[in-house]
Amino acid sequence: MATIIDGKALAAKIRRQAKEEAAALRAQGVETGLAVVLVGDDPASQTYVRAKHRDCEECGITSFDYTLPADTSQDELLALIARLNADTAVAGILVQMPLPAHLDAERVIAAIDPAKDVDGFHPMNLGKLVRGLPGLRPCTPAGIMRMLEEYGIDPRGKRAVMVGRSSIVGKPMSLMLLAADATITIAHSSTAELEEACREADILVVATGRARMVRGSWVKPGAVVIDVGMDRDENGKLCGDVAFDEVAPVASAITPVPGGVGPMTRAMLMENVVFAARSQAR
Repeated sequence: MATIIDGKALAAKIRRQAKEEAAALRAQGVETGLAVVLVGDDPASQTYVRAKHRDCEECGITSFDYTLPADTSQDELLALIARLNADTAVAGILVQMPLPAHLDAERVIAAIDPAKDVDGFHPMNLGKLVRGLPGLRPCTPAGIMRMLEEYGIDPRGKRAVMVGRSSIVGKPMSLMLLAADATITIAHSSTAELEEACREADILVVATGRARMVRGSWVKPGAVVIDVGMDRDENGKLCGDVAFDEVAPVASAITPVPGGVGPMTRAMLMENVVFAARSQAR
């Protein structure tokens, strides 16, 4: 049976470290505020924002919450971001996605000061990732790399398969694994013989948004399986993109859903806020 990679326990450890670092920065007069902007009343987004607020409280990070009506205009949202960019009490800015359809998410992301882009989505920060330069990294793939490190899983020389090609997870995850000297395959919905591609992986990362898509027969014996999915099955039960009960007996290590990648994403956001505050103070 596979080792269960406990993202919840590791996330708690990272939050404790972020709390210590935030306190040390405050003692030096450095602000560690996080501004979270929510446009509209999407229930899932509201849940995420509340969770981030609790994380900030736990870590001693000041939380500035901005809840805007769904009909907020592009200009109004960009004006708020400009004010937050100029606010020295705000070390990090997060605009909760998805935005209402009339708003241009790419323009919004590009408007955030790259030094305050704690989601790691700004083109400048993604460019730094491509170039191998220090910078703010997208939280989910950064959290996955931390889990691999914590569990002694070295990507060097391994064949890693990333199923999913989003700018939030798939592309940056592939770049981080490549930087760790893995050999990378990026697979997606149009990949021919997807099952065969997955079976080649020593490290398999799955982010498709399709409940239990990856079956036990898709996985090489002894592979490390990272499930980024957060889905609901036919009975409404929370599950991942990987059929856990089938894959766990085959894999050497696996992340559960819930309790795997999800808590790590939030914890890495706290780490990013501290990193941003420290960088701006230099």
